[in-house]
Formats: sequence, C-alpha cells, structure tokens
Amino acid sequence: MNPALIVSVFVVASCGLAYELIMAALASYLLGDSILQFSSIIGVYMFAMGIGAHLTRYIHDRDALSRFIDIEILVGIVGGISALLLFVLFGFSAAPFRSVLYGLVLIIGIITGMELPLVMRVLNLREVEFKEVVSRVLTFDYLGALAVSLLFPLILAPKLGMARSALLFGILNTVVALLTARLFKKDLRRYRHLCLRGNIVLLILLLFFCYANQITNKAEEHYFGDPVVYSTASPYQRLVITKWHNDTRLFINGNLQFSSVDEARYHEALVLPAMEQNPKAANILILGGGDGLAAREVLKYSQVKQVTLVDLDASMTKVFRTSAQLRELNQDSLNHPKMRIINADAAQWLEHNQQKFDIIIIDFPDPSNFSLGKLYSVPMYRMVARHLNPHGNIVVQSTSPYFAPNAFWCIVTTLEAAGLKTLPYHVYVPSFGEWGYVMANQNGEFLIPDHYRVPTRYLDANSTREMFNFPKDMQRRAVEANHLNTQKLVEYFEADWRAVMR
Repeated sequence: MNPALIVSVFVVASCGLAYELIMAALASYLLGDSILQFSSIIGVYMFAMGIGAHLTRYIHDRDALSRFIDIEILVGIVGGISALLLFVLFGFSAAPFRSVLYGLVLIIGIITGMELPLVMRVLNLREVEFKEVVSRVLTFDYLGALAVSLLFPLILAPKLGMARSALLFGILNTVVALLTARLFKKDLRRYRHLCLRGNIVLLILLLFFCYANQITNKAEEHYFGDPVVYSTASPYQRLVITKWHNDTRLFINGNLQFSSVDEARYHEALVLPAMEQNPKAANILILGGGDGLAAREVLKYSQVKQVTLVDLDASMTKVFRTSAQLRELNQDSLNHPKMRIINADAAQWLEHNQQKFDIIIIDFPDPSNFSLGKLYSVPMYRMVARHLNPHGNIVVQSTSPYFAPNAFWCIVTTLEAAGLKTLPYHVYVPSFGEWGYVMANQNGEFLIPDHYRVPTRYLDANSTREMFNFPKDMQRRAVEANHLNTQKLVEYFEADWRAVMR
C-alpha cells in the first residue's frame, strides 16, 4: 500500500475536523450559546459529508485520482479562507453572517465527504485488498482526527488564532494535492493543469496567512467602532481591547465587559457595599474579575491581608498584568504583593480547596450559555457558601434587572434556594444601563452603608440609598431557581434579551 496516500489520509482527516472545529468555535465566539453552535454545526457538517460521500458514486474509476487532487485544492482554498471571510463579514455586516456560516459548513462538509471514498477507490484500483484498504484508511482517519482535536485547543487556537489556523490547514490540503500529483504524475492526464492550479491556490493561501492578522484587526475595528489595540483567541474566549481617546474597552466574544469611562460605577457598586459589611475582612476571594478592576477596589482597604483571584483564562490575567496602559487602569492590582492569582475553573477550584474567606466577590460574565450558566446554579452557590466564614458576605454580578429582569431575579431565587439570605441592588452604568447585583450571607444581617472608609469616584450616601430601591418596573418576579439539570437561567437570559432586541 502506497505510504504517501496513507499519510495524506492522516492530513486530510486532520484538516476536515479542523474546519469543523474552527467553524463551531467562531460561531460560539461571535453568536454565543456554544452548545447550540457546536451541536448544529457538527450536525450540518456530518450531514454534508454524507452528501459528499454519495456524490462520489458519479465519479468514474479512471478519474478518481485526478478528482481527489481537484477536491484537495478546492477544500484548501474554501476551507482555508473560510474563517477569514467570516471575520470580515461579521465585522462589516453581521446580518448575513449566519447564512454564510452554514453555507460554508455545508460546502466544506460536502467536499471533505468526498475525500476518503476517493482515496479508498484509488487504493483499491491498485489491487490492494479491500479489507486492508478499509482498516488502514479508517485507522489513519481516526488518528488524524485525534491529533487535531488535541492540537487545536492547546496550541493552534491560542497561538495562531482562528483565521490563521484555517489557512494553515488549507495550505496542508493544497500541499497534499501537489505531492499526490507529483507522486502519480504518470497516471494523470492533466498533471500540468493540476499543478498550476495547486500552486496558484498555495500562493494565495500563503499571502493570506501572512496578512491575516492585519485583515482581522481591520474587520474588528470596523465592528467595534474603535481602534483595536489588543486581541487574542484563548482556548476559552476571544478577548478584544479597543481604545479611543480616554476610553478603553474590553470585549469578550464580542460583548462589552467594561468601558474605562464609567467602569468605576460598576466596580465600586460590586465591591464596596460588601466590604463595608465587615470592617475586619482580611481574606478576600474574587471569582472571575481577571481584569483586576474588582481587585483594585478591594485593595483600597488597608486591613486586607490577601486577595485570591481565580480566573479561568490565563490570557486575560496576563494582559492585565503586563500592559502598561491596563496596569494604570487597574492600578497594578494584579501585581500587588497581597494578590494571589490562580488560573483555573472556579467550580473545580472551590471543590478541591478548603480555604474560607471573609468576602467572596463573584464577577463572572453574563450567563449567556450553559457553560456559564452552571456558575450561577444552586450547587455552585452551595459550594461557595461552604467557603464563607461566619458573618461573611457574598456578592454576585447579576445582569440587568431592567433589560433582563427574569434572569436577574432568577439569580436571587437561586441564591435563596442554596440556603442564603439575599439583598439585591442595582446601579446605573451608562455603558450598560441599569445593572444588578445580589449580596448574600447566611444570617440575613445586612448594612446599607451611609459612608465609605475608602475614596470613591461615584458612590456616596445618596447614590447608595438609591441602589437598594427598586422602582415599579424592576420589581421582583416569580421565577424558578437555576439547577444544573434545567439551566433555567440561560433560558430566561436569552428570552429577556430577545424581547429587548425586538
């Protein structure tokens, strides 16, 4: 059996799965709801591969080899530029993005579905025993899938990004086409034509690979409206930082996380009321908050001895620890000697750690998908409560009680279902509108501060009183608690924001 064709099977399988993973990851970055995006894209892709496999029955045996080379060149160019095209499309016109995304998934799936049946026929025509063809081809197909499934999240996505990863696999497909043509030159009637097409496609892909970052940065600047000063795709999310004059903004998966113009309102409201509950609070835990802005507020209190920050994404904490501009914004909190930074899944870390804290501040992104929704669940809050010292307090950022009222009150109900007493409140942040928080503890004793022991940019006695008053259009709603097996919070959150967008 020709080893070159077997190696090509390994590469082809790797590329096929890579396009599938890149499309699904891009969709979850840009459209949210990662479970729905991965599930639907994988389903469409597998369906399309079935169509492709069926279409190979109409290719004559004598044309199988040349058609395999044609297909490798075609999937190289279409799959290679797919992620770059989607970034540009989303940046300049988000409306047709979903249609183009699923169109590309269908096209690439059909093309890749034709590859393995053609390889098997080429080998079988060379008088290789059929059972040997099937076992070898499928073995290397599965090995290729395993290789890319490990390389993509650990190395390719964080190092190259989505666009350049897709281009890399497009280059590999094209190289396979060219090497196959060279190896079987005598069997090909269109050798020169195939090589010319392959080399042109290879040159195009290499040029795009060199300039991919500049192209995606331009697209992101158009989408976000301000110049992009930093962007990266970690294994968990896409981080984009923009700057225009004195306004620095952080976006995660396209969603605004803060604006430096008014972030003090958000972070003072998140941290200071809870800190004022216990003047002796010395050991503080922050879950999320990898930008260091909540830590900045905590470190204003001189009695604090240690702040433990647990954030999943090392890319987030790294940029906010090293960028001079961002260090100025968080007052270098992440490099403070009292800080202990742990990059880990918050739920897993809590499960394996026995330490207790005086104040626990939870600053996760909004529960826009099931992986985030689990962090707002009854089991999660019960686990958090086990790490709370007697008379300690928890505070949770809780979305908007005005724009997402069912989601907000679901978080309140979930904390209560976990056995905690609650005190909800809200603040107006111009970048977001009305934003909500919930303070919780085990004894129900809460103090609404009438002054603060640390300097503030926004909070005072009057603004604090207003935070704990809910007007008629933000009153409590009867909603279910968020359990892991139902994930009602994600359902409420999506329904609330769909209603706003109508």
